[in-house]
Amino acid sequence: MGTRIATGRAHVIPDVAHLSEFRPGEVLVADITIPDWGPVMKTAAALVTNRGGRTCHAAIVARELGIPAVVSTESATEVIRNGDSVTISCAEGDVGKVYTGKIPFDIHTTDVTEFQRPRTRIMMNLVNPELAFQSSFIPNDGVGLACMKFIINEYIQVHPMALIHPEKITDSHEHAAIELLTHGSATPADFFIERLSEGIGTIAAAFYPKPVVVRMSDFKTNEYASLLGGRYFEPVEENPMLGFRGASRYTHPNYAEGFALECASMRRVRETMGLTNVKLMIPFCRRVEEGERVLEALGRHGLRRGENGLEIYMMCEIPNNVVQVDAFARLFDGLSIGSNDLTQLTLGVDRDSEIVAFDFDERDPGVLEMIRLAVEGARRNERHSGICGLAPSDYPEIAEYLVNIGIDSISLNPDAVLKTTLHVLEVEKRLGIQSRELASHI
Repeated sequence: MGTRIATGRAHVIPDVAHLSEFRPGEVLVADITIPDWGPVMKTAAALVTNRGGRTCHAAIVARELGIPAVVSTESATEVIRNGDSVTISCAEGDVGKVYTGKIPFDIHTTDVTEFQRPRTRIMMNLVNPELAFQSSFIPNDGVGLACMKFIINEYIQVHPMALIHPEKITDSHEHAAIELLTHGSATPADFFIERLSEGIGTIAAAFYPKPVVVRMSDFKTNEYASLLGGRYFEPVEENPMLGFRGASRYTHPNYAEGFALECASMRRVRETMGLTNVKLMIPFCRRVEEGERVLEALGRHGLRRGENGLEIYMMCEIPNNVVQVDAFARLFDGLSIGSNDLTQLTLGVDRDSEIVAFDFDERDPGVLEMIRLAVEGARRNERHSGICGLAPSDYPEIAEYLVNIGIDSISLNPDAVLKTTLHVLEVEKRLGIQSRELASHI
């Protein structure tokens, strides 16, 4: 994942009990990674895993950290030995490679002092507040996707409903862990609001006054269950990818109180911190009526569309969002195409399944047609159109396709911004589209 190359000594980590043995600058080799490994992953030169796909935990974290990751190798923990010198390359096409020894490579640099801006807005996908300020120096037009999920996983670690109803936690160890995390706040609920708003506020401040589009929570039940106290509030689903996630949770009795905490956090960012460049985005909104209920709930929690300049977008990631684009566009200020979910639902491919991962391809003509229809529908209704999925970060031909169909913005992983910006400028030049101001004037 990504476009980088790194070298280092391999360190095979079989389980969480061995994480303390890992040393900064080593290459982390594991069967799979989980959120608890976050602090160690931040110090790694690169990641290699047996399992996972383009949207697995290791891939997402690696993109955010700007380090190379090779996932789904099947046998990395068996083939690579502790102490081996290895080179990890993600700069040679779609397939990442692991080489024995230290392989020499060239580093290409780009002078951004006279960097032109394409007409198509080039934004950034960003989830880690710790990287916000350094990422903000890359020429950009704001953040097209800021995720709550990473902040909740890394900095809160507790299920929102467990903070509201701690009396339902019967495990004494979990109860003690939650009390330890929240002891500095007036109430456990305040802990959630403070931590989430500080994380999002850091990202918004780093890019102010450019827009920062914040996706409200989109945990799946199995992911929520892994948080402290989560198993007391989450059902066990056969296919969480298509289950109780996204917009369906926000007004449901099982999670409405948790959504209220998310809303309180966003009000704190926009009102108390004054970071009104924050826009909100609703994920996995299956039906028009569901969108109406969510907007009504946001209004009750003090986040009414249009008030204090608040814009609310919807992630366009379900075929019904495209088929009924005109109806959805009446409710929201913009559509941001989530190409990961739109691809899996268009092709019927579970992107969590390694068995059928070979069929997950955003370049499929059917997926591209769904994207085109969404962009045209947004334009027809005078709404913003953007994309925040991984497709344009990974495939230059998709970025070119998006420019050709006239999308308003493309949001990319930080390590793909410069390369894609240069490519988009070339495409727009061929199309006779005038570029915008220099980066130094933004």
